[in-house]
Amino acid sequence: MNFSLEIGLKTNLKNLPKVKDVYITLLPGEDFRQVAEKAKELANLSFNPVPHFPARSIKNLDILKDYVMRCKDGGVKQALVIGGSAQPVGDFHCSLQLLETGLFEGFRIGIAGHPDGSPDISISDLEKAMREKKPYADYIVTQWLMEYDPIIKFVSKQTIPVHVGITGPMKVSGLLKFANTVGAKNSINFIKSNLGKTFDLLRPKDPNDLIEKVKSVTSNFHIYTFGGLKETNTWLTENNYA
Repeated sequence: MNFSLEIGLKTNLKNLPKVKDVYITLLPGEDFRQVAEKAKELANLSFNPVPHFPARSIKNLDILKDYVMRCKDGGVKQALVIGGSAQPVGDFHCSLQLLETGLFEGFRIGIAGHPDGSPDISISDLEKAMREKKPYADYIVTQWLMEYDPIIKFVSKQTIPVHVGITGPMKVSGLLKFANTVGAKNSINFIKSNLGKTFDLLRPKDPNDLIEKVKSVTSNFHIYTFGGLKETNTWLTENNYA
């Protein structure tokens, strides 16, 4: 199986597990130049850096050109092109607009997938956006989920590889918090309905059960650590994943 990891600008690179692909978030208000510099550091450490390009957080074409060029100069060969935050800060309102610029030629491109839906867009609009973006994409990275059925259904509809989003080991209270943040309604319902049966509120929940149930449809998993890098590192090592 293949695992990738998502980090933020403040992540200490000395603590990274032995995974090849490391994604770098660009959150609202953060500086794209710092993301490009983080990507360069990762490349120098022999990781494969994958910076986020969130359309609604990029002001205009000149900024996008600068961001892409800085990443290329730093050794980046892969990018995750997404919509990002709900409100645009400039000219771009969707990831398709970034892809249509042609600036990502030569990059391996990932796009976002939402098996559980999104609080910002309807299901029909999500499906339309996916059809429009696929000609530019090499693979899909999904939001994180805990319920396997939506994942299997989503993967079965796709014509390009799907990297399934999972969380590293986290307490249930943390999972509920982040599930609410991303609008993962099925995962919220799954957690709540299983609190008394399968979850121990005081112990971190690892993604092994989910992986076991969906590994027949994908061998690629993308880890959202939500600050629990140490726990994720331990889990990867204990399961011989890294």
